[in-house]
Amino acid sequence: MLASHFVELTVLDLIPFGRESTPQTFALHLSPPPWKNYTPGQFVMLRPASWGSEFPWARPFSISRAGEIDLVCFIQVAGRGTARLAGLKAGDAVHVWGPLGNGFVVEADSPTLLLAGGVGIAPFIGYAQKHPKPRNVSMLFGHRAPLDCYPVDSMNERIELNSMQENEPADLDRFIAALRARMEEYAGKSGLALACGPLAFLRTVQQLAAQTGLRTQLSLESRMACGVGACLGCVATTTDAWPVPGKTHWPVQTCNHGPVFWANHVLLD
Repeated sequence: MLASHFVELTVLDLIPFGRESTPQTFALHLSPPPWKNYTPGQFVMLRPASWGSEFPWARPFSISRAGEIDLVCFIQVAGRGTARLAGLKAGDAVHVWGPLGNGFVVEADSPTLLLAGGVGIAPFIGYAQKHPKPRNVSMLFGHRAPLDCYPVDSMNERIELNSMQENEPADLDRFIAALRARMEEYAGKSGLALACGPLAFLRTVQQLAAQTGLRTQLSLESRMACGVGACLGCVATTTDAWPVPGKTHWPVQTCNHGPVFWANHVLLD
């Protein structure tokens, strides 16, 4: 894990996605952080300097990109906090601490399947850009909003990306069938799967990983307050496969033991 930093960065731009008159997804571009390297799957805590006591806690977001040019996070409006973030303007100050947590494993020569649900695509933007052999990486992406509401264009330039939109209940059945088929395929190639998305999606991936035997990592989208393991507000429960002796069936903080876990190491309650 890299050392984390607490800094004040400046909003460079807030780019909306989709064609709706009131966009719900945005790419937040902040000034470059003092750290230039990170592991895709790590996250940052964001809190605009203008927030008062109404919003005492920061919000966690996957790092989509970070480097010499900027720090980028992909945001979906889902509540009061993210709605306020969507109202940021160029020049606004944002308190940032990170990079936090553990990222996804990178195995250059292993066939790697990225599984994303909705805004779970966010950490895979950087993963696709940083992977040393992107020809070994492909993605299956399930989403409800139109495809142009998500940052897929830059990923299409690096990796094979297949998307499936859920418009009706039958679409979900087709997506789960596609998940199973792709995971069986990669298990047969001694590959690897990495998944990020809502809890119901991760539960399905976890079940399929157990059934197919495919080595799989999950990034948990847990609610967090501190981001550093102090508040115990984002715990997950370990399984018998947890590698630390005496800590099986034990609560562990998602923020500093995760957010990325091997699928057989945690229970998704």
